Amino acid sequence: MSKTVAKIVVDALEKAGAKRVYGIPGDTINYFTDAIAKSDLRWITVRHEEAGAFAAGGEAYMTGELAVCAGTCGPGSLHFVNGIYESHRNGAPVLLIASDVARTEAGFNFPQEVDQKKIYEQHSHFCEYISHPSQARRIVTKAAQAALTKKGVAVVIVNGDMFLETDDDKMDWEVYRPQPVCRPNDAEMADLAAMVDAADKVSVYAGIGARDAREEIMAFCDKVKAPMVHTTRAKEFLEPDNPYNVGVNGILGNRAGVEALEDADLVIALGCDFAYTQYYPEAKKIAQIDIDPTHLGRRSAIHLGLVGDAKSTMAALLPLVAAKSDASHLESQRKQWQKDLESYVEEGEESDPSLIHPQFVANMLDEKADDDAIFVSDVGTSMVWMLRHLKANGKRKFLNSLLHGTMANGMPQAMGAQLAYPDRQVIAMCGDGGLTMLMGELLTLAQEKIPLKLVVFHNNSLGFVEMEQRVEGLVDHFTGLQNPDLGKLAEACGLAGWHVENSNDLAGAMEAWLRHEGPALLDVKVNHMELVMPPKIEASQVASTALFGVKAVLDGRTREVVDLLRNNFLR
Repeated sequence: MSKTVAKIVVDALEKAGAKRVYGIPGDTINYFTDAIAKSDLRWITVRHEEAGAFAAGGEAYMTGELAVCAGTCGPGSLHFVNGIYESHRNGAPVLLIASDVARTEAGFNFPQEVDQKKIYEQHSHFCEYISHPSQARRIVTKAAQAALTKKGVAVVIVNGDMFLETDDDKMDWEVYRPQPVCRPNDAEMADLAAMVDAADKVSVYAGIGARDAREEIMAFCDKVKAPMVHTTRAKEFLEPDNPYNVGVNGILGNRAGVEALEDADLVIALGCDFAYTQYYPEAKKIAQIDIDPTHLGRRSAIHLGLVGDAKSTMAALLPLVAAKSDASHLESQRKQWQKDLESYVEEGEESDPSLIHPQFVANMLDEKADDDAIFVSDVGTSMVWMLRHLKANGKRKFLNSLLHGTMANGMPQAMGAQLAYPDRQVIAMCGDGGLTMLMGELLTLAQEKIPLKLVVFHNNSLGFVEMEQRVEGLVDHFTGLQNPDLGKLAEACGLAGWHVENSNDLAGAMEAWLRHEGPALLDVKVNHMELVMPPKIEASQVASTALFGVKAVLDGRTREVVDLLRNNFLR
């Protein structure tokens, strides 16, 4: 019996493991959404397609399974672009069904006609049309396989009239997900072991590519007395219960994380593609191991580049290296790491109840959130408070827009995570700029009854941009925001809402917010004059901030300079 292409596509998605489809219905996908309504897939109607792509990406990133979004021709499918870029860059297996005008009108500049392939093939692992009904299952299955095995986005383009075509659908195409093992050859392993043995001080710099190698890294660090620094994306996987962990490198990192790399004779960069070259150690030996050979030497000059998966390579390296007895390098960085942790606690202490520091909010959230909570943050300062102040314990999950760096990702990505894990506490840490960019999705939370918890670091500014301008010695321009009471706004949208302006009121409000069974928003007015302080203060940064002070005084903004100093340098 023949089936419509719409039914074949839906069945193929179900067999690939998809559970939900995010989008906005419309003419060119009406038969597709009709087929979804008759299937076990759940359709989630979002208010903006960008949020649908973010939500699919949040679900896919957290679960490692396929998530789907679908759009109508032209404007509908174009709205997905930013969320698709985000999902592709963070490795979330997302499949986009991008529809197009009917084939009879294609090529004639018909209203809403867009060449979807030119747009999406630049940020996907797979991007193809279904050109004939007999291709439908094969194309969708291979797209799902590409998304799942290459970890990123796949796009299937379907003309609206194609969904009505029929096919016997006799070919049984399957999704294959092999897990190959890869490590350097014996000669290369011997070269790496020789470099380790020759170095007095070894440090490991581990990234998201080493997410499955935690035990192997710890065994290596124990044998050669090496501290381990991790990238921000690897926090969830490598930080918990790791006695060799000394934190994070980079401007969002901590002093021990920076110094552990600067002071080493040899740095082993493992599954790490950290982009900021100024934070790689100068004039030191670096051995880089990555599953992707194009990553070798991409960020810094290296002395040895090897291809292999982190787990297999570190397991093979361990018996080849000699044990080291001098633990002074490791112990020095461990002591500094403890000081760094203590400083994070001190940053969040409050003396003036009317002035709430965002670190105070983050520290309290870390204390009161569930042990297995899932956290998603907007890009910007809320991301910093998550990375520095929330503890990874092996049960919690974290997601930030660290590669694409897009605004407004927090709420919709967390929405997808909450749908994937309905019985777990999911918390979106939002900036007021990010939340208000896609605040129509508050209505989605209410309509779909998604019990997401949103905390807003409300400072009436694009805080991270403002900080960047000031540290460069500029007077900040165009970063101020005029926002309402976001707790009341949430209530108007059908959520529970709280608004806090005094630190004495925060604990009670946060507890009630977390206990609430449905979607809820906690709006906290935080200190506007908060700088994200780097792990080390360089003279140039002090000079630039001072230059801002001079310019601001000349611009009639003396009060802001006083507040900046009082809140960041004098407490």
